[in-house]
Amino acid sequence: MEDNPSLTTYRDFLNFRDLAWRWDPRTRACQPALTLDEASNRTVVRPMSLVELLQKADSVIALAGATPGENVAFFEYLTAILYAAGHVPATPEEWVRWVERRESLEPAADWLAREPDDHWDLFHPQRPLGQNAQLAPFLDQHGVGPAQIVIERAGDYNQFFDKVHLHDPDPVPPDVAFRAMLTQHVYGLGGRAMAKANWLGPQLTYQAVGRLSARIRVIAMGPTLGDTLRLNLVPGRDRRATFNYSWTDGRRARRTFRSGKKPRLPDGRADLHSFLGRSILLRPVLVGRRLMVDRVLMAAGELLDSLPPAYLQDAVLTRAGKTEGPLRPSADRAVWREAHALYAAAADRTKGADLYDRLANLDGRKVDLWTVGLISRKSAATTWVSESFPYTPGLEVDLKWAADAGSAMCEYASKALYAAAATARDEVYPNAKPADRAKQIVRFNGARELWAGGAEPFHALIDAVDQGTRPDDGPLTAFGQEIRKLAFGALRQRLASLPSSGGGMRARVQAERQLKKQLSSARCPDYLRGDADE
Repeated sequence: MEDNPSLTTYRDFLNFRDLAWRWDPRTRACQPALTLDEASNRTVVRPMSLVELLQKADSVIALAGATPGENVAFFEYLTAILYAAGHVPATPEEWVRWVERRESLEPAADWLAREPDDHWDLFHPQRPLGQNAQLAPFLDQHGVGPAQIVIERAGDYNQFFDKVHLHDPDPVPPDVAFRAMLTQHVYGLGGRAMAKANWLGPQLTYQAVGRLSARIRVIAMGPTLGDTLRLNLVPGRDRRATFNYSWTDGRRARRTFRSGKKPRLPDGRADLHSFLGRSILLRPVLVGRRLMVDRVLMAAGELLDSLPPAYLQDAVLTRAGKTEGPLRPSADRAVWREAHALYAAAADRTKGADLYDRLANLDGRKVDLWTVGLISRKSAATTWVSESFPYTPGLEVDLKWAADAGSAMCEYASKALYAAAATARDEVYPNAKPADRAKQIVRFNGARELWAGGAEPFHALIDAVDQGTRPDDGPLTAFGQEIRKLAFGALRQRLASLPSSGGGMRARVQAERQLKKQLSSARCPDYLRGDADE
């Protein structure tokens, strides 16, 4: 192969199974992974191919992508490969053996290595990996910069109107574009795409909400990537292992965009975890000797029907009014505030055979429950939320007890701070207009500071219980004392701007008296309650 081939043969350059640019064999990158360097005994980040990740999964500590969402999307893809290869435990009993004996994942790597090259060609002219080649006639004229497929850079997903920032001409490496594409398939937000209805049909412009973008994803984490993959595999092989290589791979009839929305159920887990939630097409370009991506098109993809419980193995179900559904990420509530629901899923196990049901069968094996969610404001991504919670089978009841009690203390303290803020408001603004009262109470309400400061004590509470200490043998008492201190500190911080005499002094005294009254009431949770005269 010549040193600088023309783009007419770009399909020969890149195979995303082993990520080798054949004209530059030194470049082999796919997913950054955190590994342990045995010579120095230090963790290092280095790029690894899909095949190598599976071969060395038990030497990889964790994926090291740019964001939690990218790591989840790439983990989903690795999981899809395991299902497609048929290398999964057949029964729950076999799953336990896989986890405890650390079943090798090399058979899946061998399957992947034997796959035809054109199945994994990111720039194949007819079957580009993960993409929709039907967009090709429109790519050169209408394609925009790679920012469009990067969730954190795309901005408002109502992209029908021209968005200047999307035309950023800076190209990105193909592996970066590949991971961004996987993240879009899983987490893409709803909105209007920068696509025209006369291309493939009027439905092309309506992007649906991605499979995980509206809920918290929970992954059971082991000490290595291999352990984590095994922990999250669902026993039972697909009747028809359908892996979505590309929109035009001929494996199934894809939706058209000329008629109404036609959602479908996955064929199995390989199909589910490689689902193409977007129509995407990447344009390669040579920058010197490097192959890069300089233009993309993105529009509507396939639509998922409502998934049955069997496809929601990790979902933490919560109830809002009469509706029950998976726990959703929230801009107002950090994930730790919902830990009681997570531990309820592990302790109560109302869904039957799911992730938490299987974890309970691992006698004394510690795992971390890693939670990831995407917070959005309408059709614009705001931030990723990510937290880990310890879990040891056999301690689920104590963990749920601690999480329930800790959550109840924080909720009560938050309401007590509201009552104290209302007292201060009435003293400072005795003749306030009704329309202004809500805004005025915000000035004195320290609930936000309470919640911000409560995360660390809450995790300390859960960690102590996960180490085997009964919640009522000290951890809940210590947590309650911390929340009391936080509540009084938050109130004083909010009242600090008041004058030190006259009405300001009276507001301070009355507000603190109200807070003490609330935290010594018979309604106050036991471990939070204190003496009214303290």
